[in-house]
Amino acid sequence: MAEFLLEARGLTKRFPGVIANDNVTMSLKAGEILGLLGENGAGKSTLVKMLFGIHQPDEGKILLRGEEITADGPGEAIGRGIGMVHQHFQLVPTLTVAENIILGAETTQAGFLNRSKAEERVAELSHRYGLIVEPGDIVGELPVGIQQRVEILKALYRGAELLILDEPTAVLTPQETDELLTILRGLAADGVGIIFITHKLREVLEVTDRVTVLRRGKTVGTMVTSEATTESLAELMVGRAVVLRVDKAENEPGEVVLTVDELKVRDDRKQLSVDGATFEVRAGEIVGIAGVEGNGQRELVEAITGIRSIASGQAVIAGVRVSAKPRSVRQLGVAYIPEDRERDGLVGTYSIADNMVLASYNQEPYAKRGLRRFEAIAENATKLVERFDVRTPDIDTSVKSLSGGNKQKVIVARELSEEKKLVIASQPTRGVDVGSIEFIHNQLIAARDRGAAVLVVSAELDEIFSLSDRIAVIYEGKIAAVLDPDSTTREEIGLLMAGEKI
Repeated sequence: MAEFLLEARGLTKRFPGVIANDNVTMSLKAGEILGLLGENGAGKSTLVKMLFGIHQPDEGKILLRGEEITADGPGEAIGRGIGMVHQHFQLVPTLTVAENIILGAETTQAGFLNRSKAEERVAELSHRYGLIVEPGDIVGELPVGIQQRVEILKALYRGAELLILDEPTAVLTPQETDELLTILRGLAADGVGIIFITHKLREVLEVTDRVTVLRRGKTVGTMVTSEATTESLAELMVGRAVVLRVDKAENEPGEVVLTVDELKVRDDRKQLSVDGATFEVRAGEIVGIAGVEGNGQRELVEAITGIRSIASGQAVIAGVRVSAKPRSVRQLGVAYIPEDRERDGLVGTYSIADNMVLASYNQEPYAKRGLRRFEAIAENATKLVERFDVRTPDIDTSVKSLSGGNKQKVIVARELSEEKKLVIASQPTRGVDVGSIEFIHNQLIAARDRGAAVLVVSAELDEIFSLSDRIAVIYEGKIAAVLDPDSTTREEIGLLMAGEKI
């Protein structure tokens, strides 16, 4: 028997202009949970894509149970017992649990689908691994925590002995996260090897046996988790000491800047997504909106920023009632860090310099008499790249070539470089590394301390607790409660996020 279920020896992968992985080495034992950490752009995704057959290494080798393998595509990797659960679920919402799990690996009899046998097999796996699901339930009607279980069962149904989990807790409540970590321990106890990719160091310390850290495409260390701390892991990832707790002084809230009163907003399917939300944000305070994704957060933010029409109720900024005119809202002194930076925050083919002035390209000093002033645009970008620590060869680099953390810094630089009355930050640190999280949190605190009203919407409870002066919990489009973070707990917030009363 080989000592390791999986080994990567000297894996190197090059893309035009970049070495994504440079002589990367890692190993995984059967029944072990290995944390894989690294900043954005460190090479984690490229590494696991090579293990799963999506990319082929330029150099090095992959050994499975001591034998060198090549996987020409995910299908071959699955056939060898390697399964991957992606951050964004690969499920068909209109199909049942069983239909999703067997899709592409259907159990047939005389050429016909044997549905009952497939459902029996799904139920058997479900109980064996503690991944309790109902085979006949429609996936689109299930909570995200149960959908996560379906994804894992889909891999196990295909005989996976090695599971790669990419940010598996990104959209889960604290209770769902705890349940998933318990399930992972059970899978490991049953002999399944697990590679666990996450930015949440608390989860790494809680569930993994060892941790491998990548930095700038190279393996910089592997350690036994029991000997690690959040501080030591963060320093290994970033290459410097990182302050993980937000250092903020007591706030002194001033006048009300944002009032949301009985707001109702419809989603793209014309269903009521925000259903009577009421809260306010004052100058000099941060109000955090906590909730599981899909409870109206996106529509709420889009209504406040003028992107989406309001069905009834109102949002008032600095005494002015909001209408569906984003430019008018901006002129009220509003900064907006959108949830989806690729779709709503940046123009990927534009340079960093041009993205820095997307909201003011037609105003002085960046334009005069209808003509762009390129020198002023370049001067602005040069100043902001240095001030906001954007890692780039130059200001003319296209934004699409940056890592996720640096893309987010471009948006933060554009939105927070000038004083604003109201800052709206939706999922401000999603998918960014600990170094960038530290920087972005400090910028939001600085905006608060300058007197801005700050509204932070985040699915990350640690972030909500760290930043917020008050926490508003949203559930099914309603504000379930507004709480003081110093006198409530993660468990209480988690229950409210799941629709329970406290």
